Amino acid sequence: MSLSPELLEILLCPGCKGELEYREDEAALLCHGCKLRYRVEDDIPVMLLEEATPLEG
Repeated sequence: MSLSPELLEILLCPGCKGELEYREDEAALLCHGCKLRYRVEDDIPVMLLEEATPLEG
């Protein structure tokens, strides 16, 4: 199962309020502005800055 298109349309990065890129294969939402990765657990995005991890590269 994946995140619904309706949810993806309204989700924004909690840090910069920018758009997020959903990577279903990685179970993650990526913010390229903040260079952070938010994990998705059981189809629920964990949108906490303190839980985010830095993007590699």
